[in-house]
Amino acid sequence: MKEMWNSRYGELQFAYGTEPNVFFKEQIDALPVGKILLPSEGEGRNAVYAASLGWDVVAFDFSAEGKQKALQLAESQGVTIRYFVSDAAEFDIDETFDVVALIYAHLPPSVRKAFNAKIPKFLKPNGLLIAEVFSPNQILNNRPSGGPKDVSMVYDIDLFKTEFPTLKVLIAEELTVELSEGLYHNGLGDVVRFVGQKV
Repeated sequence: MKEMWNSRYGELQFAYGTEPNVFFKEQIDALPVGKILLPSEGEGRNAVYAASLGWDVVAFDFSAEGKQKALQLAESQGVTIRYFVSDAAEFDIDETFDVVALIYAHLPPSVRKAFNAKIPKFLKPNGLLIAEVFSPNQILNNRPSGGPKDVSMVYDIDLFKTEFPTLKVLIAEELTVELSEGLYHNGLGDVVRFVGQKV
């Protein structure tokens, strides 16, 4: 899988564009500037946007090509991000954050559960988990707009509530949206949007 992502992110164009995810942007724009962690951040579009607003940004992905593109994008926008090459199963950091954002961070179930269990530890009191991910309907409807083909790697609302039982649910909705994100997220997409708060 790492080879596939390195190949995708090694292409000249940005796979998912250089603009932030719409839901991520809506949420971040409404918050005071703070410190944010972006797992599985790929080519850095959301990290760079947050940094442009003044956020202290930490991002990681297991793709070295993704990091290279993210740092290239950050330089082009005149911002700085900290970006680590790491598998989610192995990532750890002795810092806490105002926000952790999972934007299309689709992982194998064993890796996902282990990483998600760490997220409350990464959050400051009152910190937020912000997520937009594909739902099972993306696969059931055979959408051509991206995402994994393995249903075990997508999310539904119950999965968020199960894997983040200590977070206060602020937003939990499953809906169909029009995606226009670079080469690989285009057209109708079935997604789950979730915001949970550490209390």
